[in-house]
Amino acid sequence: MSDPYATLGLARTASEAEVKAAYRKLAKELHPDRNKDNPKASEKFSDITRAYDLLSDKDKRGRFDRGEIDVDGNPRMPFGGGFGGGGAGGPGGGFGGGGFNGDNVDLGDLFEGLFGGRAGARGGAGMGAGFGRRGPPPPQRGANSNYRLRVSFVDAATQKPQRITLGDGKTIDLSLPAGIEDGTQMRLKGKGEPGPAGPGDALVTMTVDPHAFFTRDGDDVRLDLPIGVDEAVLGAEVRVPTVDGPVMLKVAPGSSTGKVLRLKGKGFSRKGGGRGDQLVSLAIHLPDDVSDLATRLDGWTGGGNPRARLGV
Repeated sequence: MSDPYATLGLARTASEAEVKAAYRKLAKELHPDRNKDNPKASEKFSDITRAYDLLSDKDKRGRFDRGEIDVDGNPRMPFGGGFGGGGAGGPGGGFGGGGFNGDNVDLGDLFEGLFGGRAGARGGAGMGAGFGRRGPPPPQRGANSNYRLRVSFVDAATQKPQRITLGDGKTIDLSLPAGIEDGTQMRLKGKGEPGPAGPGDALVTMTVDPHAFFTRDGDDVRLDLPIGVDEAVLGAEVRVPTVDGPVMLKVAPGSSTGKVLRLKGKGFSRKGGGRGDQLVSLAIHLPDDVSDLATRLDGWTGGGNPRARLGV
C-alpha cells in the first residue's frame, strides 16, 4: 500500500466521516469471513485497515500529509533516504558530494529538529542505528459500534429477552439486565467493527417506553385502580392488571379513594436480586347516571364530616 487515500478510494480532502464510511463499506466487502475462497481479499482487508488506522488518527494523518511519516507511521528519511557522494572523510566531507562540512555541523542538532530528539537518543549511538526509526504500530482492534434499543415498559419490568439486528445483518437475542432504566448500556464483546487485532464491541443503549397506565417508582410499579361505589362500601374481589398479567385483588369493605394496596413481587427486577412491588391506589368511580344512587342515599347524612382532619 503506497497511498492510504487511494486504498480507501478517497480524495485527500476527505472528512473524518467520509473516511469512516469508506472503511466500513470496504470492510464489509473484503472481510475474510465473507471471502473464504478469495485469498487476495485478506490482503486487501489488511491494506484498508492499515489505511484506516492512519487516516482516522488526526495526528498521524497530518504528519503523513506533511511528508513526515510513511504509510506505516515510520519517520521518512531526510535528503531522499540516504547519504550520497563521499563518506565523512571523503571529498567535501558531507552529504551528496558536499554542502555540509562534518567539521562544522552538529549532526545531533540537525536530526533533533527532524525526529523530535537527538539522533542517538532513540536509535542508538551515531547514525548507523537508523535515526530512531520505529517499527510498525501494533495492530488495533476494530471500532466499537453503537446501537439504540427501545424496550416496552412491561418487557423491561419482566426482563423479557430482546432481539436486535447488528450492522452485519446478524440478529442476536439480548437478556435484559436487572434494574434496567433509560440510559442503561450493555456491551457485547466482539460484535463491533472488524480490525486486524480482532473486532471491537457493540454498545447498546436502552430506552424504556412509558406505559398507558403503569408508572415506575424506583423498583416499584404504581397503578391507579378505579372501583365502584358498591365495591368500596361492601368490599369485593376485583381483577387487576400487572406486568405479569391480571391477578385478583381483595378490596376490604369501607375502602376509600387513595387507599394503597400492595402486590408483592410485581415490580421491576432489582440489581441486587428479587423484584419490587406493585402499589395499587384505589379511586372510587361514580357512574355517569347517579339518579338511582341519589335515590338510595336520600336521607343519609354520610356518617360525619369527611373533611374534619383538614380542620374545616
